[in-house]
Amino acid sequence: MGKRSELQLKRKQQNRNIIIAFIAGTGLIVWALALLIYLPGTLSDAANISTTPVSVNYPAPQLSLENIQGKTESLTDFRDKVLLVNNWATWCPPCKAEMPTLVAFYNEHAKNGLMIVAIEAGEPKDLVQQYADQFKMPFSVWLDPQGKSLDAFRNQNLPSSYVIDRTGTVRLMWTGEINRAALEKYVTPLLNSN
Repeated sequence: MGKRSELQLKRKQQNRNIIIAFIAGTGLIVWALALLIYLPGTLSDAANISTTPVSVNYPAPQLSLENIQGKTESLTDFRDKVLLVNNWATWCPPCKAEMPTLVAFYNEHAKNGLMIVAIEAGEPKDLVQQYADQFKMPFSVWLDPQGKSLDAFRNQNLPSSYVIDRTGTVRLMWTGEINRAALEKYVTPLLNSN
C-alpha cells in the first residue's frame, strides 16, 4: 500500500470518527434536553412520592416485644384497633422522612381507633428514646434487638409497614416510605368500616 493510500485510509478513519463523535454528541444533547424537560415536573412531584401498598389477607403474626417504657406488649393487645405496624430504624433516611407523617396521621385518627406500633430494628433503648422524644412519637414504640418483627412479617427491608384490621387480619403492606395521601387513601377507609 502506497503512502497516498495510507493517507486516504487515515482521512476516512478520521472522518468516520468525526461522524461518530457528532452522532454521539447529538444523542447526548437530545437526551440531556429530554431530561431537563422531564425533571422539573418530576422534582415538583417528589413530595407526593410514596410506595403503593399491596393488598394482602393473612392473620397477623404472634409478636410480643418490650416497649421503650419497659413493658411487654403484643400485637393482640390492640385487637380492637386498626393497627399500623411500622418497622423502622434510627439510621434509616426514609424511616426518618416518614415519621412526622405517621405522627400527624396518628394524631388526627387515634380518636377513630387507629394505633401505631413503631418497631425499631436493633438500636439501643436510649438512642430509640431520644428519637421518639425528638419526633414526639405519641404511639407505642417497641425495641427489637433480634429482628423478630422483620422475621415475623418476612420482610427485612426498612421501612416496612403493615395494617392490621380489627379482626387481626393483615390487610395492607408497604415497603418504603409512606406519605400522607397514601395513608388517607388506603388506611382511612379501614378506620371508617366496622
